[in-house]
Amino acid sequence: MKREQAFAVLTEMTETESLLRHARSVEIVMRALAAKHGEDQEQWGIAGMLHDADYEKWPDEHPNRIVARLREMNEETIAHAISAHYTAWNVPYDTLLSKALVASDELTGFTIACALVRPTGIVGMKPKSVKKKFKDRAFAAKVEREEILRGCELFGVELSGHIAFIIEALTPFADELQIGEKNGS
Repeated sequence: MKREQAFAVLTEMTETESLLRHARSVEIVMRALAAKHGEDQEQWGIAGMLHDADYEKWPDEHPNRIVARLREMNEETIAHAISAHYTAWNVPYDTLLSKALVASDELTGFTIACALVRPTGIVGMKPKSVKKKFKDRAFAAKVEREEILRGCELFGVELSGHIAFIIEALTPFADELQIGEKNGS
C-alpha cells in the first residue's frame, strides 16, 4: 500500500480536522521510529496514519472496520498492528511495528496537548515539562497514563527518552500540525 492509497482510506472514514491532525502526527512519529530501527518507513507511517481511521464514524466498532478494510487489501501486518494499538484488546505484540504503535499513539497525542498550552508550542519543549503534565491527572484527563506506560514497556523504551524522540520527530512539522509558536497570541 502506498501513502496516497492510505490517505484516501483515511479521508473516506475521517472528517474532523483534529483527528486528521492526530493521524498525521502519529504517522510522522512512526516514520521516524521506522528510520531509527531500520524498518519500512512507508508501512510504519501508514499504520500510524490509519490506526484511528474508523474511530470517528464507528467508535463502537473501532478498530474492527479499519482492520477488516486493511485485510481486504492484503495489508495484514498493518492490520495486526492497528488491532493491537490498545493493550486492553489483548492482541499479541509479536512485531516491532505493533509495539511501536501502542507506545506512540497516546503519548504523541499527550505530547501535542502539552505543546498546545505553551506559548512556544513544541519548539524548545523538554521531556521534563511533558512528564510534569503527565503527573497532573486533571490535564488531558482522558489520556490513559497507564496505557502510555504499558506501551513504553512493551516497546522497551523509557518514558523520558520516548517523549524526547517524539518531540524531536514532531518539531520540524510544528507549523503543519499547528503546534508551533503562537504568532502574537
